[in-house]
Amino acid sequence: MFKKTLAALLLSYAAAVQALPFSSQHALVFEEESGQVLLEKNANDIVPIASLTKLMTAMVVLDAKPDMNELISIDESDVDTLKFSSSRVPVGTMLPRSAILHLALMSSDNRAASALARTYPGGRAAFVAAVREKLTVLGMHSTTIEEPTGLSPHNRSSAADLLKMAAAASNYPEITHYTTETGEVFDMNGRPVEYHNTNRLVGKQGWDILLSKTGFTSEAGRCLIMRMQSAGKHLIVVLLNAKATAARVVDAENIQRYVSGQPLIMAQAAPAGKHASAKMRSHHAQRHAHIVLVKGKAAKPAKKRRTV
Repeated sequence: MFKKTLAALLLSYAAAVQALPFSSQHALVFEEESGQVLLEKNANDIVPIASLTKLMTAMVVLDAKPDMNELISIDESDVDTLKFSSSRVPVGTMLPRSAILHLALMSSDNRAASALARTYPGGRAAFVAAVREKLTVLGMHSTTIEEPTGLSPHNRSSAADLLKMAAAASNYPEITHYTTETGEVFDMNGRPVEYHNTNRLVGKQGWDILLSKTGFTSEAGRCLIMRMQSAGKHLIVVLLNAKATAARVVDAENIQRYVSGQPLIMAQAAPAGKHASAKMRSHHAQRHAHIVLVKGKAAKPAKKRRTV
């Protein structure tokens, strides 16, 4: 699947057909069966990606084949001192590495992601080096990842590159399992604490989500990666920089409705200048706040703020 995805991205898209009201500033929707890019908006722009980073963190950690039952302690160095984001995982908590990975992916916990990098064989420096190697292997040449959480605005990528990351992450059973659970209870120092998925669409009736990851920082906006099945098709969806969670959800719902031939939900129009232009691969850009849907040829081979 990954090779087919990469091949599709290397080809130009066919001419545009239809515009759809859309809030995310950057987007890409890929249909696996046909190898078609169905939707594209500013997909090559390089922007902050927030906690979408954690899919890469998970892949790199799992590639190292560590003992997933080893107990890991959350320590002071895992606390966010960049954005002072909140966490429900207290310093001093001891959990198996598998549970730490689970929290990083399902609940997008930043301390958990930090602990995974800190306890990577060789430490944080070795983790960053492994990330760079993984980016090269996946052909993610427009991507820079400097740390494991996504809190840094210097973690940057494009929707086109993130499509490759999503396709690769879908081959890891642990990642697909943890990112599609609606919730789980963990023992936090003898006290049961329930955690939930940051993607409200996971577990929702009518949605068959096979991979999921949300992201949010002030620089990145509301971001979402999903691999999903809809109308008998397997899709990879990348949405970047929506201005609100509700807008991100409406974008995702409209993608599913478009694919299945249902009427679209009309999002509230944004003030002029708030949306980036929809950009077609033919390079004949139209400046408006709509996404361009493409039916192309089949491709060939002070207060702590929650960030997610």
